[in-house]
Amino acid sequence: MHGLGRALLGLGVLVASCRGARQCTPLARAAGHLAGTKGVRRHSLTSCPRVPTAVWGALCPAPARWKSRTPTMEKAAGALKYLSQEEAQAVDEELFNEYRFSVDQLMELAGLSCATAIAKAYPATAFTNNLATVLVICGPGNNGGDGLVCARHLKMFGYEPAIFYPKRPNKPLFEGLTTQCQKMDIPFLSEFPAEAELIDGAYSLVVDAIFGFSFKGAVREPFASILKTLKHVTIPIASIDIPSGWDVETGNPDGIQPDFLISLTAPKKSAVHFTGRYHFLGGRFVPLALQKKYNLALPPYPGTDCIAQLP
Repeated sequence: MHGLGRALLGLGVLVASCRGARQCTPLARAAGHLAGTKGVRRHSLTSCPRVPTAVWGALCPAPARWKSRTPTMEKAAGALKYLSQEEAQAVDEELFNEYRFSVDQLMELAGLSCATAIAKAYPATAFTNNLATVLVICGPGNNGGDGLVCARHLKMFGYEPAIFYPKRPNKPLFEGLTTQCQKMDIPFLSEFPAEAELIDGAYSLVVDAIFGFSFKGAVREPFASILKTLKHVTIPIASIDIPSGWDVETGNPDGIQPDFLISLTAPKKSAVHFTGRYHFLGGRFVPLALQKKYNLALPPYPGTDCIAQLP
């Protein structure tokens, strides 16, 4: 009995120690990332006794708070709906008319999403010589407004944006966004660099905020020349909602081919032709009832994030 009691006591100590080790494992991993692999091993040796794998699962189930409660992006993205131009306009109209969102409200949420996704794909500290210089090209409509908001947030995130905004609407909303950028010492270019090599030499990234999903018809100057130049740059291009110059539904194989695309509200049909490395969904402002009405099947956003990366 004395030997059995000692064995049971030892098992109790093992279980208690094992449970404690399992609960601290996420912290140990975090410490390992900060202090290096050596720190993780030291923690493991002092807190995590080596136990046979078959026994470990029974004695030390992972705490429920560490279990994922969110469907995987791949499963959710399988039914993701790509909107036609008409559907995208209908969703926008309901957001404005039925849900009473304002243009500047959605523009702020969209622009913040764009800047957040860019920071995730191209961290400011990852650029050569830490020169996180970004050329933001803004068009005359709401897509250009998204670009202005994006530039402002990029500045707050540690980037050095410069804006080319050749066709400025005479409206208080856009004038206010322009003033905000100017007050934050974001330069506005008076001329667009005439050659792709000049852009490559001066900037690390281009943000294409020229045309959105409502654009139709032929591209006119000065934007036709701008897009022609952008086709030859070697630095990454990040397009907001639609790569400018693309048909909203069929794309444009001869147009610019961005490395990054952030689809706002929901992806448009042209996004199926996107071949770049980074595709994000941004906004997180579409009410659930509206998502169901249009069968959007939007993927889950991680935690409280305003963006979700698409496969």
